[in-house]
Amino acid sequence: MAVQKKIPLRKCVATGEMKPKKEMIRIVRSKEGTVSIDPTGKKSGRGAYLSKDKEAVLLAKKTNALSRHLNVQIDDSLYSELIEYIEKEKK
Repeated sequence: MAVQKKIPLRKCVATGEMKPKKEMIRIVRSKEGTVSIDPTGKKSGRGAYLSKDKEAVLLAKKTNALSRHLNVQIDDSLYSELIEYIEKEKK
């Protein structure tokens, strides 16, 4: 009997949905306070997960979910970067 491997789930900070880690984007805040996209999911720092969905990114921007979770001011350019990242990955 094969043991089914547990799929790590993460909660989207914008929608509150639980999804497999692979379907999420990790945004990380370093000790210096810089916020960046973490495609590997291994950068050190405070992480927040967003669904790989344009709507989720726009919702996070509207509700300020990322800045609340990471306790830092989020620049609008990060949201544009996230949307570009999602568009690229869909191709």
